[in-house]
Amino acid sequence: MKLILLGPPGAGKGTQAEIWKEKLGIPHISTGDMLRQVLQEDSLLSRKVKPFVEKGELVPDEIILEIIENRLSSADTKIGFILDGFPRTLKQAQGLEDLLKGMNKQIDLVLYFATSIEKIIERLRGRLVCSQCGMNYHLKNMPPKKEGVCDKCGGRLSQREDDREETVRKRIEVYLQQTAELIEFYRAKGILHTIDANKDAQEVYKELVLLFGKKGFNLKSNDFHKIGERTESHA
Repeated sequence: MKLILLGPPGAGKGTQAEIWKEKLGIPHISTGDMLRQVLQEDSLLSRKVKPFVEKGELVPDEIILEIIENRLSSADTKIGFILDGFPRTLKQAQGLEDLLKGMNKQIDLVLYFATSIEKIIERLRGRLVCSQCGMNYHLKNMPPKKEGVCDKCGGRLSQREDDREETVRKRIEVYLQQTAELIEFYRAKGILHTIDANKDAQEVYKELVLLFGKKGFNLKSNDFHKIGERTESHA
């Protein structure tokens, strides 16, 4: 299965992606994670990316698409993948479509996590991020085993500056402006499914179990996963 997860910051995409990568046996591909990985490398691609990041500028679409192409060429994407955080604009979506055509692949389903601004602010107030590995936690919904410490790597957990209310509102406004055409693009193709992401993570998960079952996707397990419980692979 080849999935795209769309939705504003705090919509719950990352939580569901981490669960479903195990259920479906496919990688969760986050553009943020990929950029951080590229920046740690000594490569031509890294040298292309660094000037933009150092200046605080957006990395151009053609470079992002090059990073995506490299990642989707990996062996672990053969049976599918979950794209999280990409595409962000109509231009990126069109570029991705051309890229996938050249690889003889196509997107099966686009999930749009529709969420109210108030719900997003409520969630992000409690979000914590590991300073070392980038793992996300939530004080209420998905707390770490030890307060302030990442289960996965032992790094320090803190709230991101861009999770503060004023910044969040601006980010959501920008996101909605950028993605309006993108959502219509996938709706016209008949592969967009809107999720009411104002529901808690467990309810969203159950909705996806039913949706994927109807689509005939092969799940590794039909048992409901309890949100907030971490398997060894999540820790």
